[in-house]
Amino acid sequence: MRLARIRMDDTAAYAVADQDGYHLVEGDIFGDWKKTDRVLPADSATLLAPVEPPQIIAIGLNYRRHAKESGMELPDHPLIFVKTLNTITGPGMPIVLPKMAPAEVDFEAELALVIGKRTRNVSEDDALDCLLGYTCAQDVSARDCQLRFDKQWARGKCFDTFAPIGPWIETDLDGDNAGIRLTVNGQTMQNSNTADMIFGCRQLVSYVSQCMTLLPGSIILTGTPEGVGFSRKPPIFLKAGDTTIVEIEGIGALTNTVEMED
Repeated sequence: MRLARIRMDDTAAYAVADQDGYHLVEGDIFGDWKKTDRVLPADSATLLAPVEPPQIIAIGLNYRRHAKESGMELPDHPLIFVKTLNTITGPGMPIVLPKMAPAEVDFEAELALVIGKRTRNVSEDDALDCLLGYTCAQDVSARDCQLRFDKQWARGKCFDTFAPIGPWIETDLDGDNAGIRLTVNGQTMQNSNTADMIFGCRQLVSYVSQCMTLLPGSIILTGTPEGVGFSRKPPIFLKAGDTTIVEIEGIGALTNTVEMED
């Protein structure tokens, strides 16, 4: 099932995305809800970021081939960092190159896990029961800030619009075996499968829940596969006018343009 968050009459509403359009939802998607008979045609609604997360937790270096291209040893436990809430943007919205650091902004396709209920110290066996579903994401990164200018990653990961998510939440997916691909202007940059993840979805939810209480609507960005821009020779970074598309098998495609900050 695909749960979409749409703009309707200047308000946000949840709906089930079907072939005939968007079936509006009644109730709380993190509690009791049901699909209603009210349907909006697909071309009459604007897709929003599928969730407004209270927490954005991200995992670094979680694909084997990405670790290899980065010249790094495989980690023996998940490497956690966080992104701030201002980074969230939705499908069709621009990734904005910040005036402060526009020159080395990199793309990172990611599978995002959407937490469905308050979760603390969950076992790996029960971890997937705590998920509402999955969505496409990018962990956009200003590499100069992240790798050269600062002593840690916060600024390089937390500029406005640096966490596009969408187009909807897919509730039925094998998150540990899904094709993941990113294109820039139609050229494939990343093409892998989540089976290359070092730590799978169950492990990540369990591990993070031992560090912090996860709240309904929070997302975990599960890491990016090989092919990112800074690892290429010569490096490839985003520029104004670019279009990025993240495609994850079983979910769909998240499209974002790139523009310079005014």
